[in-house]
Amino acid sequence: MAGLDDIRERMADYLNGNGVPAITAWPERPRAAARGAVAAVSLRSCEGESGGFRDYLGERWNETSGRWEELYGKHVTVTFGLDLWAGTGEQGGEEQIRRAFDRLAGALQSGGPDGLRIERLACGETDYDRTAGRWRCPVEAVCSAYLYAAAEEGGAFLDFWVKGAVEH
Repeated sequence: MAGLDDIRERMADYLNGNGVPAITAWPERPRAAARGAVAAVSLRSCEGESGGFRDYLGERWNETSGRWEELYGKHVTVTFGLDLWAGTGEQGGEEQIRRAFDRLAGALQSGGPDGLRIERLACGETDYDRTAGRWRCPVEAVCSAYLYAAAEEGGAFLDFWVKGAVEH
């Protein structure tokens, strides 16, 4: 998995690939109007804690450059908003939401996007949003991962990546 810059898109791609229609809440590109229930993927929070002494994780040999790189990182807890939206009127949307949550829970029970471990899934109450003219159910998924970066000899960071959390 890459860094946090595309983490919403990766979650949406994972859900779509596992039978749950999903879109990013704030897309980079235009999107078609969704039919039926859809999960709107957003990044609600990302909290980090030290992964090592002053975030130093050690060194690795870079085959491409033929040099040692220092690794720095943090354990992160990422909270996704996976709010479910359905229906275009006051009829039938609540049932669509229930079915969509069952599919969503099933998809996340079998794993998650590469590099993320699902810790918790929470579902709120379904209600009708009169302004949007659709049913809405707030859903959150809390995930664990490691955010790490490699540094060149001079100390410049090369890039950041999200890596799967290790069992404690």
